[in-house]
Amino acid sequence: MSSRHQNKIDKKTARKQVIKARVRHERACPDKVRIAARMVLGMDVARALQILRFAPTRTSNLVRRVLDNAVSYAEHNFSKDIDRLVVKNILVDSGRTYKRAHPVSHGMAKAILKRSCHVTVIVEERP
Repeated sequence: MSSRHQNKIDKKTARKQVIKARVRHERACPDKVRIAARMVLGMDVARALQILRFAPTRTSNLVRRVLDNAVSYAEHNFSKDIDRLVVKNILVDSGRTYKRAHPVSHGMAKAILKRSCHVTVIVEERP
């Protein structure tokens, strides 16, 4: 085996495992989801789930669902300890926007934008 090929294998094994969960095309405005995401960024997973469970916004339920998926993914696939997991990053990107029209006076129409978003939650184990 050539040294070049061996170097490639070493880089792959040395790459850190990224534990993430993702939901796409969720019918929620990205700006509102970002508010819920910022509440728990950098927290322990148990505390973050508790905060999101009792937060009054509808979008906090979406972030809680994705975070719960990431935790179960870390436990099942990577055998990580749940008590040592931390929310590393939460990415909220805008998805497709459905455009509808609402009729208004004088025969005109007002645009209605039904926004969607993609939410990605990345967790990592605390050393």
